[in-house]
Amino acid sequence: MVKLGIFEQIVGVIDDFMWGWPMIILLLGTHIFTTVRTGVIQRKLPKAIKLSVTKDPDSSGDVSQFQALTTALASTIGTGNIIGVGTAIALGGYGAVFWCWITGVLGIATKYAESFIGVKYRVKTKDGSMVGGAMYALERGLNMKWLGIIFAVLAALAAFGIGNGVQINAISGILTETFDPNQALNLNIFGLTLPVIPLACGLIAAVLTGIVLFGGVKSISRVCEKLVPIMAILYVGGCIYILCYNWQFLGQAVQAILSEAFSLKSVAGGFMGTALMMGCRYGIARGLFSNESGMGSAPIVAAAAKTRNPVRQALVSSTGTFWDTVVVCLMTGLVIVSSCIANPSIDTVQIDGEKLTHAAFGQIPYIGMIIIVVGIVTFAYSTILGWSYYAERCIVYLFGLKALPIYRVVWLVVLAIAPMLAVDIVWNIADILNACMALPNIFAVWMLSGDMRKDTKYYLDRIDEYDETPIPVVDK
Repeated sequence: MVKLGIFEQIVGVIDDFMWGWPMIILLLGTHIFTTVRTGVIQRKLPKAIKLSVTKDPDSSGDVSQFQALTTALASTIGTGNIIGVGTAIALGGYGAVFWCWITGVLGIATKYAESFIGVKYRVKTKDGSMVGGAMYALERGLNMKWLGIIFAVLAALAAFGIGNGVQINAISGILTETFDPNQALNLNIFGLTLPVIPLACGLIAAVLTGIVLFGGVKSISRVCEKLVPIMAILYVGGCIYILCYNWQFLGQAVQAILSEAFSLKSVAGGFMGTALMMGCRYGIARGLFSNESGMGSAPIVAAAAKTRNPVRQALVSSTGTFWDTVVVCLMTGLVIVSSCIANPSIDTVQIDGEKLTHAAFGQIPYIGMIIIVVGIVTFAYSTILGWSYYAERCIVYLFGLKALPIYRVVWLVVLAIAPMLAVDIVWNIADILNACMALPNIFAVWMLSGDMRKDTKYYLDRIDEYDETPIPVVDK
């Protein structure tokens, strides 16, 4: 991998600053605020799951509610669920699993709130498509177009980290670790030595993504609609198999997670190095990276859904956080912790997150490595597709349709070269951009929470009636 020296150190310092106590308090505070403001919307989860598979064909929109959900899930069920959880455990201890899970439970309300305002303030473009998201909520709901522009810029940049570089880096990393652990396969091009597997991963992913990308949101949603359920079921099924294999260590794993989640023992010197602090910091950071609640990404595709009012689609969107973090991340965390307890030789302190996940799953004969390789490749590729749409909508908001061809070329070029970069740099840049992107979105959620609360009560009282008052469609 190409090392960037001092730049890598600078990025690391910025990442540590961005994800200190202020961001932790802001995110958890927003999750708690939206939970209270929505009347604990998590209690409507069964209804939300039912709505996610219910068609609403007479409503305005470009894709079905289920397609919007699976496209959002495609972007969230990614490396954060596998490598991200391993990274959280490696840096924050077993307790990070608990804080990651709590972020998911509370984050359901934030995902609901941000999706609500994304749909409520959506607009119809000249070509008849529906567009929305935090930038439109800021512009139309708060008359702050300048802040909407800032969000769109940050989201477009963040897409190249969380939705592009990190994902393809994860694919090339797991394939290299599996098929070329000694990195013996190299090519010499113009005097530059390049590893074969990362180079091939970048080029193949760029070609496959380009084929789907130029088909637009309907093409992306069709692929995600078929890919996401299959990959999620296979991965969860594999995790259940591993947990059954490790069943005698599950009790110890749960006990270790809960005890370290609230432990004040020092892990890095001083109070700021306690297990509680480190678990919170990395558990919440990876939890957000995984489910993106509060980031403002999912509302962009939620706004394209066929739905008669914002509450219906917001409920559907909120289930994404449940599946992504409450279910998938928890399963991954239990697999890693139980495997580490069963195999004390795995050093969770001296090993990085990617290798920790690899080592934990690798302890399971035959099926362990198959689960992690197939899981990471499919999860990461689907995330690339989902985030490519988010970035597209932001580019169109900023520069119009004429900028799309240029953006798509740049997206594919970055996808091809990203595997050549050091993984730590890619992860840290993604973390920084995530934090920056979340700020204007969270501001919009707080400022528009009054409308959200009023409309939520109105529509929830009529959610089982098909004559609900539809939201007006505004032409852009």
